[in-house]
Amino acid sequence: MDSQTLDSTKLYLTALKTLQSEAPPTPSLPPLPSSIPHSKLIPHTRFLVDAFRHAGPHSHSYFLSHFHSDHYSGLSPSWSRGVIFCSHTTAALLRRILHIPAAFIVPLPLRQPLRIDGAHVTLLDANHCPGAVQFLFSVPRATADAAALRYVHTGDFRFCNSMVSEPALAPFVGADAVFLDTTYCNPKFVFPSQEESIDYVASVVESVERECEHNSSDKVLFLVATYVIGKEKILLELARRFKRKIHVDARKMEVLRVLGYGENGEFTEDGKESNIHVVGWNLLGETWPYFRPNFVRMKEVMAERGGSYSKVVGFVPTGWTYEVKRNRFAVKSKDLFKIHLVPYSEHSNYDELREYVKFLKPKRVVPTVGLDVEKSDSKHADKMRKYFARLVDETANKQDFLRGFLRDPGEKGEAGFKAEKVVSDALGPGQDMEEEEINALKKTEGDMGIGPVVAVGLSSFMEETYAQDPTLLNDEEKEKIIQELTFCLPTWVTRNQLLDLISISGSNVIEAVSNFYERETEFHEQVISCQTPVSTSKCCSLNGMDSLAKPCLNTNNTGKNIDIFPSQDSKLTNLRHTVPSPISPAKRKRSTDSKQNKKAKVKAKSEPSGSKQATITRFFSKVIPEMPGGTQSDNSEPKLDQSSKVEDLLPTDDGQMYKDEIDQFMQIINGTESLKKYAITIIEKTKGDINKALDIYYGNSENLGEKQISVQVESKIDRPVVKKHASEELRIVPDIFDQKVLKDNVDATHLSLPPEKYNPKEHACWRDGQPAPYLHIARTFNLLEGEKGRIKATSLLCNMFRSLLALSPADVLPAVYLCTNKIAADHENKELNIGGSLVTAALEEACGTNRLKIREMFNKFGDLGDVAQECRQTQRLLAPPTPLLIKDVFSALQKISVQTGSRSTSRKKGIIVHLMRSCREKEMKFLVRTLVRNLRIGAMLRTVLPALAHAVAMNSCPTLHQEGTAENIKEKLQVLSMAVVEAYNILPNLDLIVPSLMNQGIDFSVSSLSMVPGIPIKPMLAKITNGIPQALKLFENKAFTCEYKYDGQRAQIHKLVDGSIRVFSRNGDESTSRFPDLIDIIKESSKPVASTFIMDAEIVGIDRKNGYRIMSFQELSSRGRGGKDTLVTSESIKVDICIFVFDIMFANGEQ
Repeated sequence: MDSQTLDSTKLYLTALKTLQSEAPPTPSLPPLPSSIPHSKLIPHTRFLVDAFRHAGPHSHSYFLSHFHSDHYSGLSPSWSRGVIFCSHTTAALLRRILHIPAAFIVPLPLRQPLRIDGAHVTLLDANHCPGAVQFLFSVPRATADAAALRYVHTGDFRFCNSMVSEPALAPFVGADAVFLDTTYCNPKFVFPSQEESIDYVASVVESVERECEHNSSDKVLFLVATYVIGKEKILLELARRFKRKIHVDARKMEVLRVLGYGENGEFTEDGKESNIHVVGWNLLGETWPYFRPNFVRMKEVMAERGGSYSKVVGFVPTGWTYEVKRNRFAVKSKDLFKIHLVPYSEHSNYDELREYVKFLKPKRVVPTVGLDVEKSDSKHADKMRKYFARLVDETANKQDFLRGFLRDPGEKGEAGFKAEKVVSDALGPGQDMEEEEINALKKTEGDMGIGPVVAVGLSSFMEETYAQDPTLLNDEEKEKIIQELTFCLPTWVTRNQLLDLISISGSNVIEAVSNFYERETEFHEQVISCQTPVSTSKCCSLNGMDSLAKPCLNTNNTGKNIDIFPSQDSKLTNLRHTVPSPISPAKRKRSTDSKQNKKAKVKAKSEPSGSKQATITRFFSKVIPEMPGGTQSDNSEPKLDQSSKVEDLLPTDDGQMYKDEIDQFMQIINGTESLKKYAITIIEKTKGDINKALDIYYGNSENLGEKQISVQVESKIDRPVVKKHASEELRIVPDIFDQKVLKDNVDATHLSLPPEKYNPKEHACWRDGQPAPYLHIARTFNLLEGEKGRIKATSLLCNMFRSLLALSPADVLPAVYLCTNKIAADHENKELNIGGSLVTAALEEACGTNRLKIREMFNKFGDLGDVAQECRQTQRLLAPPTPLLIKDVFSALQKISVQTGSRSTSRKKGIIVHLMRSCREKEMKFLVRTLVRNLRIGAMLRTVLPALAHAVAMNSCPTLHQEGTAENIKEKLQVLSMAVVEAYNILPNLDLIVPSLMNQGIDFSVSSLSMVPGIPIKPMLAKITNGIPQALKLFENKAFTCEYKYDGQRAQIHKLVDGSIRVFSRNGDESTSRFPDLIDIIKESSKPVASTFIMDAEIVGIDRKNGYRIMSFQELSSRGRGGKDTLVTSESIKVDICIFVFDIMFANGEQ
């Protein structure tokens, strides 16, 4: 089929004429700027896809995949940067909705190839929203006989099976690149098909309406959240199945008319004509970082729409609300409102993305959606590419990569792609091309002295040999090809194998190398079967190539130096560090696996192998003393900067023994003078071995054997030392005072022992006299989380408090606050005033993660504390953090609560980050939960206080369990528990109750404490009865009085010692500022003899001008409440009040 030919420059000039009276000059196109994201630029063209924010004079050709704001961002009615190629539907929306000048819009037909600026372009339906398309680009190469470069840009799309049978896609199987919509490129996003989700919505509507048929008074309003364009399939199916119109607003109707739906009668702007209404996307709730329903707004919408609706059912159709842990179709409900989270998406899920890539089998995948994918070195994009590593054309990638080394240095590769990226895209872990071989290939041209002239000659030579018959090659040509192959292949390859490769590949070096790596294991097995051990001192000579059949392998595998090309020019001598490893893939894998479980040896002198990792001490000093008893290879060369006399490094004076090592050790750990004594001790213990000393300092590895002491240069220095399980050994870390806070080998499960078997000192995880670590609380919380029974929870908390009472009494009060998720008494109104967003930002900084990963993990776990714990467990640390203390955590929370003013958010974040970096074991999990005020341990104040009372009783009377029967002990503990709870009810201030309880012990009673004016008393709530007879029965013939229930506001009125008056609500919230007239009334009514008191009263509105009429609660509520910047004054009051006093609970020190 002959394709239509379009020239974007001519189209652009024609469009400009409609805006200018004079013909514009032909513009010259400057080079493309490097700031254009490679995911939006089609290589070897000036075609920009969905890149209007990057528009400029460098291009006139812009492609728009569909009409969503994140893709057309940058367009405005004044657009004149270039022509926009898109589908006819998208073109109509651009004209009608965005008012883009029609001259700059070029609509293109579907499935019809067009020639634009020399490239063939085809549009295919993307199964996304109306008008969404995929672009197929076929870009010709510079040489006429070369195959065209093929690119597929999916835009946003939802894969369907019909795409596999699409004729237009067939030529693009094996495309050079697929620019892929990676919105849901994660294995957890495997939601149902669109048809299943649509059927779910329709079935819910049907079942709800069927229920309402039995009750004629019930009328349901259905709300469907959508974008400006999108989700039309759901709406059309509802209209078809229930044969009714769908209500939309005017803006949505305008879009629907452009799409051709407005004339068919499926939609209406009359809200009374249908009970299925379309609403804006975020009206029903926000979806980040998790779905938060907005039931208040739903209630407002129900009132606005009228129609006497009795309930509202909403639908939020998006893949982001997909909750794998619970239900494929989750439901949020409250009272008369329900929201169904429907995993309906117009983006491809993970399995569909893999299916599409598998079908196309491209050379590479270019992610277009995700965190920092617009950067060429995006780590997130690299991670997503790994999901498709086995599905892309790996052989073609290898050939392209190798061909790059034989290309003229002046020749440029494909725009936007680098050779190293090609390999990383194609090869996953465990594949044939190993990292050492790839690095060696990258260095071949530069490290082996192949300059530009030689490279050009090599390239031309290869072009000549491509067409040659291998049987016609003379000896000189054959040797030349063999020599080239030796640069690219491992040294164990034999001459016969090289000749076989040359024959198979038709003398094509690139094909030969590619064929080798496809069969590398097979070739190596051939070598092993006929291998003859030879001395490593013998050299292979290029003059006698037969020697290549005997690779220089060391029979004892000691890793000695192997001369690969000894007869080469002297300038190649230094290449011994960069050539590919002669070890086979199988051996390399086995050795890697074994190294993970071993500590290797630190050698006093460097090895010549450049691929080995140096010990950490080499980064801090040039001179390292020789390790006593250390060994080295016979052929290893001495370190260049090491003194020839090791004795010079070791002073002979006993008083100055290991002085240099001590100074070096102090420098490495950045230690202060307070650590000098400790440093001397461990340096003397290790006999000057700094590496072992560092192990002891950071890991307390005092009992390491000789093999464990030594550390191979290959071993990983940054091994994790934070234990993942609470029951594992907790290592001791010297703090700046050279004190060991934490104890070894303390099992966290000891806390779950019965109280009579728990030893508060021996089973604690820290030492007597030291401040208590937050780890003690975190371990308790972790055990509490799995407990359901209140008795067991009380026992766990009791054991925790007993250790605190025995070892660190000063930490008991902060621990009680942390257990109750408070930082002060309720009446002080102290709040952290931080949200999940700030905690997430701190988590990003502390753990080096990113918000997208946190969001993904939150969708998986459903709890920010669990997310934080997972991030911390996967973080590798050089040394364990300094123990986090209970008092430090509590003090930090109080500091956070008082941060105000400019940069307060930054200061709060800094405090949180500092805490997070000190966490170990499960501390991170419960620290984050504390910050977001959601501990989720199932223990409330009424559990914590009795547990503390039990602990105090057992601490004050250690022989309690031996002195009486179980019933007597239980009764004593219950009496004390009830006394503590009762004391809290009349004096809800832990700052007063906890010290009093600790001082009095088992003799504590309610009478030992008194009410304090200024601290509101907890309310005593009434009990529900069936009627007056039941109430009379409860009083048991006792005298009582009845009070009239006034329709006002309950208040506690306190007069303090200083004469001030304070007013508290029933919940204990201070409301003094709201009632200045109440203060005047109390002062006028109080006699001088009443120095302090607490009254229980009702504040009632009263109309004194109309016969002292008592006003309703609604009228009282209309009084001004004041605010941060406004105060309620006597002059501003419009509703007068009076006070009905029920009870005087405290007066002049008596209660």
